Amino acid sequence: MNRKMTKEQALNRAAALCSGSEHCTSQIREKLSSWDIGTEDAEEIIDHLTKEGFIDERRFARAYCHDKFAYSHWGRMKIRQMLRHLQLSDGEIEEGLSVIPDDAYLRAIDDAVLQKDRTLHETDPYQRKGKLVRHLVSRGFETGLAVDAAEEYLSKNSR
Repeated sequence: MNRKMTKEQALNRAAALCSGSEHCTSQIREKLSSWDIGTEDAEEIIDHLTKEGFIDERRFARAYCHDKFAYSHWGRMKIRQMLRHLQLSDGEIEEGLSVIPDDAYLRAIDDAVLQKDRTLHETDPYQRKGKLVRHLVSRGFETGLAVDAAEEYLSKNSR
């Protein structure tokens, strides 16, 4: 017995979802679509949730950036790319990224270099540097910062 959800039910369910954790418009739109809510009804629900403060793209961007940096240890490039994928504007993305303090960001890069270097068995300094830089870039750190961090680390800690 699979009966269709009404617009009112979908609104209440989406509001409950947004009350529990931050969500952006594209995530709610996707959720409404999975509940078989029509496009017109979905847009009305999203408008209502936005007006009532359940959805706030800037608040979402700040929370997303904070969490991905603090808990997943992602760099700004990876976070920016994921927020673009979630269809946030450049202004919202930049505001979100502004919650990451520069000093903490540089410490995170240094910590990532140290952790990765502990796993490397490579003795050739050029190879080690390449592996460290590739690791940092894959975590979403800027290439220039990754190169600088790897070079600085290797100059202080040459085996």
